[in-house]
Amino acid sequence: MSGESDEGWRAWREQNTHAPSSPPPPRPLPHPTLSSFALHPPGPCFFPFLSLKNTDYIATSPILAACGLNKAAVAAAVPEWARLGALVALRLGLTKGGSPDSPPPAPPSTLPPSAASRIYRYYLPIFFWVRGQVEAHKKKGAGGGPLVLGINAPQGCGKTTLVSELDALAAASGLAAASVSIDDFYLTRAEQAALAAANAGNPLLELRGNAGSHDLKLGQDTLAALASARAGGTPVSLPRYDKAAHGGLGDRAAPEAWPSVDGPLDLVLLEGWMLGFSPVGAAAAASVSPHLPAVDAALSSYKAAWDSFAHAWLVIEAPSAECVYGWRAEAETALRAAGRGGMSEAQVKDFCDRYMPAYAAYGPGLVAAGPTTASEGRLLVVKVREDRSLDE
Repeated sequence: MSGESDEGWRAWREQNTHAPSSPPPPRPLPHPTLSSFALHPPGPCFFPFLSLKNTDYIATSPILAACGLNKAAVAAAVPEWARLGALVALRLGLTKGGSPDSPPPAPPSTLPPSAASRIYRYYLPIFFWVRGQVEAHKKKGAGGGPLVLGINAPQGCGKTTLVSELDALAAASGLAAASVSIDDFYLTRAEQAALAAANAGNPLLELRGNAGSHDLKLGQDTLAALASARAGGTPVSLPRYDKAAHGGLGDRAAPEAWPSVDGPLDLVLLEGWMLGFSPVGAAAAASVSPHLPAVDAALSSYKAAWDSFAHAWLVIEAPSAECVYGWRAEAETALRAAGRGGMSEAQVKDFCDRYMPAYAAYGPGLVAAGPTTASEGRLLVVKVREDRSLDE
């Protein structure tokens, strides 16, 4: 749940006299840009959102201030909050009918408590922070390239969904965006087998995941291509990795299955569980696990290869690395249910065990100092609970 009790939520909804028992039918929206809202502001019949209670609710977000927002800023942009919130609700299957260009209204009072908090107190504040970073990046000039947002988040915490929604919100706000995961830069299955053979007896490099199991050049070349993409230029292919291949061992997807994007871009979302980790040195690594020094040595190349591309950072902080076990199990269960292979429960435990030394060695440094290339005003840290809701 999002932290609000059921009783508190019911009381809030009862006080919100503008909240309908069911959403009214959708009315076509003007072109989905902020400027169009200034020219053609939507009426209250379409946005039952236009209640001070909804603004009050958003203002309770524990990350609002960190995102550079306050209640006044929310109140000044209610139509946009309503429009973008409705879009996310539709994409998450919380509302029916309409279309991405004209989604049915979804004010907080019409949604389940956890969903309302997820959209209006979690996703949207982060998006507005990201958009602010894009605007600041453009004002600096920065050679005309996109803002690259590095996103560090533990496996299974919901970062894939978050990134997907940020991508969609960017598009709905007139920003050209592309998203890539460091998972898509894993070595091929054959290369991973060779890495394991070269490090026989080291369980941390036997399977994909840790530093050393990625194709750094593939990632570097992809990020460089995205940063330099121009209108009318060659589309940029985005590598993809099939985690379900070979019974869950995974393999890089065939190039013909890779999507592509056209330039120029405003935003690149780069996410990964170990993105921004700083090496601790062989001795400190060995104190955590005798197998970690090899991973630590490989990690020393990641800052220059990948982290250096990031202009701003978002860190999703879990209460404990132990959460990864349960989160990963849920993801693999979903893969199996969808008929896409996936790991068994025993394989999930074995797989996650191989990540724990890295979390133990590099997690404290990430929390204390931030990602490798983070700078003041360019870092947002969001804490979540074991159920993936915001830590209140």
